[in-house]
Amino acid sequence: MSRDDTTQDGPHPVDIYVGQRVRMRRNQLGMSQSTLGDGLGLTFQQVQKYERGANRISTSKLYEIATVLSVPITYFFEDLTLEHKIENKPTAALNRHQEYLSSPEGY
Repeated sequence: MSRDDTTQDGPHPVDIYVGQRVRMRRNQLGMSQSTLGDGLGLTFQQVQKYERGANRISTSKLYEIATVLSVPITYFFEDLTLEHKIENKPTAALNRHQEYLSSPEGY
């Protein structure tokens, strides 16, 4: 797992929260991890990692999960509290993007 996927103490809180929402919806439907994995072309082990927040779910994969679980993609972020947010620290890349967007070329 790369440093970007975790906080210093483990998985990012938002990844854990989204994984919990995946697990909750899957359980509401009475669906096994294997069945969800089959619908996504994944192993049950990968589903398990997503649900624990150990692996970050890509946007496209989250869209597929939402489709298989018959929920809007926003379902996975409902009731997300401020404590799950990370501190916003501008980085050099972000500054470059902001500069570009402020320039005549980025207009």
